[in-house]
Amino acid sequence: MSRIRAAFHDPDGARYGIPTYWWRGAPSGYATRRQLTAAGLRPGGQPIAAQVLWHGVGGTRAAYLYRVDLARPKRTATPAQRRAIAAALLARRTCPTCRQVRGYYIPRSLGECLACAYPLEDAA
Repeated sequence: MSRIRAAFHDPDGARYGIPTYWWRGAPSGYATRRQLTAAGLRPGGQPIAAQVLWHGVGGTRAAYLYRVDLARPKRTATPAQRRAIAAALLARRTCPTCRQVRGYYIPRSLGECLACAYPLEDAA
């Protein structure tokens, strides 16, 4: 085992307080939040079970691990929530000046679509 790996190898948590492993050295049964999301799971309120430490840009980096067996399925949006999201996205694409639905989101800095904000450039 290299010195770097040995510096971050603390499976019983005596040095760091929680079980600590080196990069790509964690045992199976643990996953990061992103790995849980990719598997359709979420931590579900469980505490951090372990961590992975490595030397990175700016010093020592950490990734927190959760137990896969305690993870819960991701929640899905209800039909009413999906309708509300669709309505909000449609409102972001509707110009308040000309009331046309555009294929892009209306820039907040302009407050209206590009055709209404720059009428001379659109006619050329």
